[in-house]
Amino acid sequence: MSEIFELACELVGIPSVSREEGRLADRVEGLLASSPHLTVRRIGDNVVARTDLGRDRRVIIAGHLDTVSSGAQGARIEDGTLWGLGAADMKGTLAVMITLAGQLDSPTFDVTWIFYAREEIARSESGLLEIELADPTLLEGDVAILGEPTDAAVEAGCQGTLRLEVTLGGIPAHTARPFMGLNAAHRLAPLLSAIVAASPRTVTIDGVTFAEQCEVVGVHGGSGGNVVPAEVTLVVNHRFAPDRTPEAAIAWLRGVIDPHLDAARDHVEVIDVAPGALPSLEDPVLGRLVALSARPVSAKVGWTDVATFAGRGIPAANFGAGDPLLAHHPEERVSEESLLAVASTLRDLLTEPSPA
Repeated sequence: MSEIFELACELVGIPSVSREEGRLADRVEGLLASSPHLTVRRIGDNVVARTDLGRDRRVIIAGHLDTVSSGAQGARIEDGTLWGLGAADMKGTLAVMITLAGQLDSPTFDVTWIFYAREEIARSESGLLEIELADPTLLEGDVAILGEPTDAAVEAGCQGTLRLEVTLGGIPAHTARPFMGLNAAHRLAPLLSAIVAASPRTVTIDGVTFAEQCEVVGVHGGSGGNVVPAEVTLVVNHRFAPDRTPEAAIAWLRGVIDPHLDAARDHVEVIDVAPGALPSLEDPVLGRLVALSARPVSAKVGWTDVATFAGRGIPAANFGAGDPLLAHHPEERVSEESLLAVASTLRDLLTEPSPA
């Protein structure tokens, strides 16, 4: 069993649900602090380790410490595969990062290794924002790689995400006499049909294709088993391609929704929005990463902190171990083969001279 696989098993065994990353941060800090070539900073439950070798370019490699909330905890190994919450998303890749950070004392680039908290919950709570508030220079670099699960292939850019709450009004009445009221729940029917029939775009940018999505993710309302609902709220999530601004995405979704609203009774609220990130594959480091991975590059169809770095003017891409389809899945797992493939690619990227 490899050193990386053993460490991944250990990390999966340390619970780190969002806002409860302290114990894992302690372990990561302790492992990195033993490397004299690294300057290690602890900010809350975030750990940043940096080389300062005077190289021409600085590469940021970042990964989140937290997992989603789940009753399933602990790790198990079967036939060279690690099973457990966070195995793919993304403690396997954290093990790669920790190992390489300790071993690579003279990389081609200066490297900033970032291990941050609270990625799986609201963006406003992200550990990256906490680091930025404490010392924005720690997030400075020329290119960034996010260790999200990609099965050892590069997933370029990311889609933006938007959530709207649509509240439909009605008039309460006894269900034996519904004609005395207006059923807000029944008013959902044409709106739901419009959302189901909507046609989000499929967009190809720099050779990779982003498939937009629009889904209802929540419905709630009603006040009793014999009362016509006076109000019903619908929550809609739209994932939009990175060539579209948040404002344009909101306008598109409002174009679907607004024809089915009554201005006097209904209202719409944007409850969360984050821009996407363009592929940025023209960056020489990211281009080299694609070549070294020897796998087809694809678009990241979800939202990741690639967008956070892109917003700071830093080209970024996703690259990590494990199948992205297994993130947050009850059968989440990562193979030792995938971990070693990611480690080998990143090692080559950070130690081999870049092509002219």
